[in-house]
Amino acid sequence: MDLAVALVLCLCSLLLLSLWKQSSGRGKLPPGPTPLPILGNILQLDVKDISKSLTNLSKVYGPVFTLYFGMKPMVVLHGYEAVKEALIDLGEEFSGRGYLPVSEKVRNGHGVVFSNGKRWKETRRFSLMTLRNFGMGKRSIEDRVQEEARCLVEELRKTNGLPCDPTFILGCAPCNVICSIIFQNRFEYKDQIFLGIMKMFNENVKIVSSPWLQEKDNQELVYTVENLANTILDLFIAGTETTSTTLRYGLLLLLKHPEVTAKVQEEIDCVIGRHRIPCMQDRSHMPYTDAVIHEIQRYADLLPTSLPHAVTRDIKFRNYLIPKGTDILTSLTSVLHDDKEFPNPGVFDPGHFLDESGNFRKSDYFMAFSTGKRVCVGEGLARMELFLFLTTILQKFTLKSVVDPKDLDTTPFVNGLLSVPPFYQLCFIPV
Repeated sequence: MDLAVALVLCLCSLLLLSLWKQSSGRGKLPPGPTPLPILGNILQLDVKDISKSLTNLSKVYGPVFTLYFGMKPMVVLHGYEAVKEALIDLGEEFSGRGYLPVSEKVRNGHGVVFSNGKRWKETRRFSLMTLRNFGMGKRSIEDRVQEEARCLVEELRKTNGLPCDPTFILGCAPCNVICSIIFQNRFEYKDQIFLGIMKMFNENVKIVSSPWLQEKDNQELVYTVENLANTILDLFIAGTETTSTTLRYGLLLLLKHPEVTAKVQEEIDCVIGRHRIPCMQDRSHMPYTDAVIHEIQRYADLLPTSLPHAVTRDIKFRNYLIPKGTDILTSLTSVLHDDKEFPNPGVFDPGHFLDESGNFRKSDYFMAFSTGKRVCVGEGLARMELFLFLTTILQKFTLKSVVDPKDLDTTPFVNGLLSVPPFYQLCFIPV
């Protein structure tokens, strides 16, 4: 009995010591809910709806607070002002990439998404330069996207107006654009090599998991096979999954709101017509369509908390002292769904991006691609794809729901880091 009591006392002492270390280790970190020993605050969060949990916590602790994931602290930024102050005003200090156990094990700090320091800066510069140079090709990226839009339309015609799940076809189109940039060649949608690439991404298989050359792991090394291969992998995954999911969400919302679809098609008829393929110059003359695409991205809220950032040095932030290396979690949902900037944020309304005269209205709160130093490398390409693919589809087809539009569910569900639309089918009826 005495031994049992001693063991219980030792266990309690260890737990209290753990709790004391967590509390004393905070220093001047922002306040937050009291963490449990070992576990931290994980039991206080709804893993199925992290954004809602963060919103509820912000009502108690304010726009800047601290959570513990296990023994590791993470500072949360909630709301436009806090996110802007950190990622834009103090962009360099908040430009680090936070710790992701899976990525650390698989990527080893390589690529443009998960790297840090000099390697990240040089890799990002190289990636941007390559995209600007159209991936070593002679044709512009817009030419490639237009070509893929034509191929996409032809694939949709093969459905013969019958109900279909658009997931696969909408995934092929942006993936093929990346293929045409990197490989100088697009693939037929039934090509076995291409299907292999698609399967790899859909299953989130990480094929580049170890060094290809016997190089010492060094953050100063940039132009290595491993780093460049991981950078290409980043471009494929980010350039395929996010754009295709947004397109899929967009079509669902257009099915749900046929009056919005009708206005977009009316604008297409007026500006482009039925025969000329859409081009990027058309966008400036199509404010309603531009607003619809922005509203799709705002409503979809594809990456609710973005990928974690980290501070690159000890930084004083709003009278708090955040130590170098501390992870930062930014709630993009709190910005995209700000009810002062976007009245009734839970409602799909293109008017959120239109002024009283019907002109397109830019908003600093539009952070669908994140913001600051870590803003999405492929933002320009993604914007181009969304505009050209959607306008080309709506130019050639009438969208028909297999159920009453009123019965369509547009509520997203979280799949890992992404917020994705529910399953649905539709018919593409040629115009």
